[in-house]
Amino acid sequence: MITTLLQMAIIVACGAAWRGIKPGGLDADSTRQVLTTVVYYLFLPAMVIEVLWSAQIGLKSLEYTILGIASVMIGILLSWTVCRLLPLSAGQKGAIILSASFANVTYLGLPVLEQTYGAWARSVAIQLDFFAVGPVLFTVGIAIARHYGHDEKGKRFFLAFLNTPPFWAAFLAVLLNIVDCPQPVWLMGVFKKLSSAVIPVMLFSLGLALSWTALRWRNVPYILPVIIIKLGLIPLGIYYLLPYLSLPTQYKSAAALDLAMPSMVLGIVFCDRYRLDSGLYAMAVTVTTLLSMLSLPFWYDKL
Repeated sequence: MITTLLQMAIIVACGAAWRGIKPGGLDADSTRQVLTTVVYYLFLPAMVIEVLWSAQIGLKSLEYTILGIASVMIGILLSWTVCRLLPLSAGQKGAIILSASFANVTYLGLPVLEQTYGAWARSVAIQLDFFAVGPVLFTVGIAIARHYGHDEKGKRFFLAFLNTPPFWAAFLAVLLNIVDCPQPVWLMGVFKKLSSAVIPVMLFSLGLALSWTALRWRNVPYILPVIIIKLGLIPLGIYYLLPYLSLPTQYKSAAALDLAMPSMVLGIVFCDRYRLDSGLYAMAVTVTTLLSMLSLPFWYDKL
């Protein structure tokens, strides 16, 4: 586990270094936007189809959904309680609740699970994202952002998750899986080659997203609850839920480790869109990602 994280940390560090060096005059934000767009529209859908087309979908999927939703709800309940006790602005409350509740199950979780457990664990990360964390983010998460922020455009995004390339890829793959459609060797070869680019590009993009300028001493008191909830209390809650699931031990461990990931990078988009405290959220992502290099091995040993 330590070796895996170190290898991945080097790739993330390359992305973080790019932010300061700007090779070819390309800044980190522009580079990240291009890379994540290619991943979002091509590489990730290819991986989703490759994995879910042959995955075992059934009771396991339902239990992933229950576990994923439970982890988010634990985070929302705990962070909402903390926000009630602290003298915070509405924008700070929204940023804290989002950063403490939603884990980076795909951009960091997927590569960690594959490198730690093997290729079969990709299915765990993808199902947790598309059957649990993603739908909750685009419904409850957006409702939280709208409640604590400002929605000047007046658009409702509650069904936005249903109109994304990865979702349609997941829908198609599940349909092909259910009808037991044959998998052409040549087509699966294409999907495998495309999906092989997902992990390194995701890790590099994560490094590009880490903002050292977002680190502010004044935000430290507000970040501490996020660290405790996201990296400590949520994994602890999941740990005590695992015995009630019928999943095989290795699948339980992979799912729990995925939900122990640091704050989701995508949340910064909602902070910008609904005028929450984006700086506080960016600091939460940066700090929890760095500290996860210590917390993830701990939970891996426990699981």
